Amino acid sequence: MKVVFIESPNKKASVEKYLGEGYKVVATMGHIRDLPAKGLGVDIEHNFKPEYTIMPDKKKLVEQLTSVAKKADGVLLATDPDREGEAIAWHMSKILGLKEDETCRIVFNEISKNAVQKGLSEPRAIDINLVDAQQARRVLDRLVGYKLSPLLCKKIQGNLSAGRVQSVTLRLLVDREREIENFKPEEYWTLTAVLLKQGEKEKVKAYLLDGKDKKIKTKEEMDAILEDVKKGTFTATSVKKSITSSHPSAPFTTSTMQQDALNKLGMSLKQTTQTAQGLYEGVDIEGEGKVPLVTYIRTDSVRISPEAAQRAKEYITNKYGDKYLPGAPRVYKNKKDAQDAHEAIRPITLDRTPESLEGKIGKPFYKLYKLIYDRFLASQMADASYNSLSVDIESGGHKFRATGRALIFDGYTVLYNNIPEDSEDEVSSKLPNIEENDTFKTEELKPEQKFTKAPARFTESSLVKAMEEKGIGRPATYAQTVSTIMSRNYAEKEGKALKATELGKKVVDMLIKFFPNIMDIGFTATMEDKLDDIEYGGKVWQNVVGEFYTGFDKELRVALKDSYVDHMPDEESDVVCDKCGAKMVIKTGKYGKFLACPNFPTCKNTKTYNEHAKDYGTCPKCGKPVKQLKTKAGKVFYGCEGYPSCDWRAWDAPAGEKCPNCGEDMIVKVFSVNKMIKCPKCDYSRKEPIKKPEANINSANEEVKEENEE
Repeated sequence: MKVVFIESPNKKASVEKYLGEGYKVVATMGHIRDLPAKGLGVDIEHNFKPEYTIMPDKKKLVEQLTSVAKKADGVLLATDPDREGEAIAWHMSKILGLKEDETCRIVFNEISKNAVQKGLSEPRAIDINLVDAQQARRVLDRLVGYKLSPLLCKKIQGNLSAGRVQSVTLRLLVDREREIENFKPEEYWTLTAVLLKQGEKEKVKAYLLDGKDKKIKTKEEMDAILEDVKKGTFTATSVKKSITSSHPSAPFTTSTMQQDALNKLGMSLKQTTQTAQGLYEGVDIEGEGKVPLVTYIRTDSVRISPEAAQRAKEYITNKYGDKYLPGAPRVYKNKKDAQDAHEAIRPITLDRTPESLEGKIGKPFYKLYKLIYDRFLASQMADASYNSLSVDIESGGHKFRATGRALIFDGYTVLYNNIPEDSEDEVSSKLPNIEENDTFKTEELKPEQKFTKAPARFTESSLVKAMEEKGIGRPATYAQTVSTIMSRNYAEKEGKALKATELGKKVVDMLIKFFPNIMDIGFTATMEDKLDDIEYGGKVWQNVVGEFYTGFDKELRVALKDSYVDHMPDEESDVVCDKCGAKMVIKTGKYGKFLACPNFPTCKNTKTYNEHAKDYGTCPKCGKPVKQLKTKAGKVFYGCEGYPSCDWRAWDAPAGEKCPNCGEDMIVKVFSVNKMIKCPKCDYSRKEPIKKPEANINSANEEVKEENEE
């Protein structure tokens, strides 16, 4: 019996099914060995040697893994097919004492019978270049995070963090926020003429071109143009008729999938990442068990295999006919900095149509799978074609333009439309018949006063797009980077938009002042190129780290000596100091937020701080505020702030009132739009709509739920 080590237990059943007899699949549960949680863990004096240790929560698991390996006839390491997966395999080989040149590594880009069997037939040694690229990234990130985070805590506020990719991404948000703050809107005017061709009923919209190169800035200017136009006659001076086409988009990469999932499905980065991982590892289908549906979901490549292209061609021909095939097979070009380690994201088999899975898998899985499926298939289809018309029309010495498109052949758009919903590019069923020198009568002239708009704030989707375009991070890091920025309160959401907070601005300002290289977008992108050089060119990873650290260490020494501080102001709470009567302030320390008296050091009173305590009512036993707490296992319960003097606790928040039937203390159950106030002893209950304060309870419960799921 051979043992095959994978990362996630979620794909154990899927892989096992395709391996057949003679193999036992065991999950490492992700990373098992890493830099220590406490301490730097990098020996700078000895060529940046990493001090790897078995992760504390994996020690028992490692004992089990080594025991299984000792009893096996052979070991195969089938962790994910990327740098991180290669590094996990390498760590496993070290723990198991495998030889460096042992052919123990197998990879597959999708969890299908053919791919798994192919991986089994092509075992290889661990690729040390891939491992070294990951080691370099890990050491760089540890050096930056470990050295900068205490500096931020000292100069701005406690409990802050910095990161090599995180901080420069935050700069994008801060720079955009300041563009918005400094933006001064300028007035301009547009003019739309609604016209009717002589003897026709069909309306033609023409737009004044005067403001294209030089904006019409005042009402007086517009009034003068209107006078000229009214005196003249609208006449077609140039008519251009052509057949145009639109091309399908390439199949998904990680970032384009994340962008489209937000824009078309309203899924957050976190939702998209989790759902896509499930589609890759396997989704439960009744009667079949776990079935993987898509290829590996961390990729920056738009390449697809010849076999996948051929299957798409056959499917398109059978379902839509030959006319929906392009003249030649479509090959999409990768960006110059793409790693191209994997194919684009695509369905494993086109036989699993979205329609065949509707109602059999969860809605998020179905919606994202359909998006991936349709995008891939459309990418291999023919262009859509249009009759296009562009007409220049003049009146009173002013030029207008009318344009339009009418669909001739739908092509790939039968499946997937890549034109944004807010696009002004309208497609009509037919175009008006206009020739040069045709004249029009005016039905309406519509002048509009407008103002230039500030740049839009980033959304999760557009931030990921910017990260990709600027070479910041890699597909596997996008979602986590944005999540960290939000969790640190460096940015907040306003609807779908991400807005840099004052804390985020202070962090960026300090880092730019002392660490211009780390905060330089071009420098960060170049570092990604150097990591690629380690992977593909065999560049010595310690040299890459050393080159970076020489400059970084000098900047760090300067920053430590500098007296610069930009502390965040303390937030006043509603809690009154029971020693001097002052309103206590909220501070952030090593272990999170706490309450402190503002009269320190005269008054040194401090208290524990629970951000949501006021939302949970008062203790039915002593009347003090109730706090939301967690067990060691992470389960939420409610307890008295007066503990241990008062030991009241419950699994449900108190309602703060007695049951009218039996006098028992009632509890609150919170749902999406209502709260249920009920008696735990008798049958009394009532529903109430959630008011704003209660919405905070629900929000807090949702946050706890997400944390527990993670």
